[in-house]
Amino acid sequence: MARQVATNVTWHEGSVTRSEREKALDQKGATLWMTGLSGSGKSTIAVALEQVLIQRGKGAYRLDGDNVRHGLNKNLGFSAEDRTENIRRIGEVAKLFTDAGILTITSFISPYRADRDTVRALHAEAELPFLEVYVDAPLDVAESRDPKGLYKKARAGEIKGFTGIDDPFEAPESAEIHLRTDQLSVAESVQTMLDALESRGLLGG
Repeated sequence: MARQVATNVTWHEGSVTRSEREKALDQKGATLWMTGLSGSGKSTIAVALEQVLIQRGKGAYRLDGDNVRHGLNKNLGFSAEDRTENIRRIGEVAKLFTDAGILTITSFISPYRADRDTVRALHAEAELPFLEVYVDAPLDVAESRDPKGLYKKARAGEIKGFTGIDDPFEAPESAEIHLRTDQLSVAESVQTMLDALESRGLLGG
């Protein structure tokens, strides 16, 4: 848990309630936390889901692991400590988006179960919907895709601490959504996520 360092700071409550924001948007905010190996399909599915939601007139925003590391988390590497801080920060950002009534789609490897559980607890404390999405592709399938050439570099020893090669991926034990992307198409994966949102009453009218 990150320690509060800043002093003389006080939470300033606003006058707009969460229910008022949800009514204005005709939807409820939720965080869809997509986790899985590099090459499992997280970013591809996230892009497609965001597009479908926007086309349906829903407020949605995608937070991608690499994109966030270009800005907010540009000072973090890939050590276990930096990975934990990376997920902590994006968990806080996702919470803010979700509190604003946005359907927030995150696609992060987020390999450590404890870090994902921390983000889940953060949302639970704020009474915000959190759906963990396990984007599940066997290592050999993910490695065969290798869209960024990272597995090849990791196998050659050019990248150290690469998830699935010399750093562990701790698979979710009870994810709300489980996508076997070696068996499902992108469209089928998107529909599975839409069904999950619909069944929870998160898409409004």
